[in-house]
Amino acid sequence: MKRPYKIRHEFVEFVPRVREAGVLYVSIPYATAVHDCFCGCGTKVVTPISPVGWQLTFDGESVSLSPSVGNWSFACRSHYFIRMDTVVWAGDMSEDEIAWGRMRDKAAREGHFGGHVEPLASPKAEVAKTKSRGFWSWLTGGR
Repeated sequence: MKRPYKIRHEFVEFVPRVREAGVLYVSIPYATAVHDCFCGCGTKVVTPISPVGWQLTFDGESVSLSPSVGNWSFACRSHYFIRMDTVVWAGDMSEDEIAWGRMRDKAAREGHFGGHVEPLASPKAEVAKTKSRGFWSWLTGGR
């Protein structure tokens, strides 16, 4: 795992076309934070700021972005938190964890914006449910 490192934030109205490495650009008018992936691959990362997306905290000196940034569709698959102008690396996630996180995020957006929301169970709960069904089926002879 990589070591945490300091970045710089910059409040801007418009994000520059050519971005500086190690800088998180924050556009309050457009409720967006943009940076080049902090792994160094150079891929542009856009994090929309909203009640059901990322939340940005500015403490007067530094910024934090929550939740973590998971670049699962990039070749680098980097995953990190931005805490007080510091990139803190997080571990990789399984495909099931990523899929569950995407479903959770979609349900949160639909709930916030008035769309259809289905209750979600965690991946662990689904595995437990499957195991108990298998045991019950074995115990009752499939009845």
